[in-house]
Amino acid sequence: MIGILIAVLISWLLFYLLEKKSVLALGLLPFKKRVTQFLNGFLLSALLCLLTQFLEAFLKSSSWEVADNINLHSILQSSLWDVKSVSTEELIFRGVLLYILIGKVGSRKGVMISAIAFGVYHWFSYGVIGNVMPMIFVFIGTGLMGYGWAWAFAKTKSIMLPFGLHLGWNFTYNTIFSKGPLGEMLLISHGGSELGDWASLLNFLSGLVIVPLIILAYVHLFVREKGETTSQ
Repeated sequence: MIGILIAVLISWLLFYLLEKKSVLALGLLPFKKRVTQFLNGFLLSALLCLLTQFLEAFLKSSSWEVADNINLHSILQSSLWDVKSVSTEELIFRGVLLYILIGKVGSRKGVMISAIAFGVYHWFSYGVIGNVMPMIFVFIGTGLMGYGWAWAFAKTKSIMLPFGLHLGWNFTYNTIFSKGPLGEMLLISHGGSELGDWASLLNFLSGLVIVPLIILAYVHLFVREKGETTSQ
């Protein structure tokens, strides 16, 4: 929570000092439209994450089962962790800095810079510095995701759609499928075998390449320039 407050404070100060604006310029209003955008993004990413996890289970011949030690406190703790981590990253990478970049160098360059920074940042957060192949995979996966989310910000002029896209993926991945740092949550993988070369490649492409491309296609095809989506 302290990290979020610090990120909000820095955002407010930067906006005030550099743009003479408040954080409301990040597209928090009108409330109803922004909530709809958030929910659209959350549901899309959650569905895509669900499909990738069941594809992995199919390829491994494994299954997902409800954890034996599941409890409400752990689920709430993990959910809160997802919200805090996503909020902090969004305020940093799809917040004031991207807003300023777009204003200074244009949408294309601004989005690209944000995506590169997001990919590099995850070298440190994932602890893969010095390991060449993991660095490449992490950069491709998180960089492409960051690229799609940054375009969502650029087209809607709001942080709410990228926030929904980001949280939908992280919540489903970490809290539903127990892939986060807090360990077993709602579902755990049971049984199965190691993936072969082709199955491993398909699994890699689905999560790190195909999903970001689907999100990017959604942003370009269904999100209009002035913050309206064709579904609204």
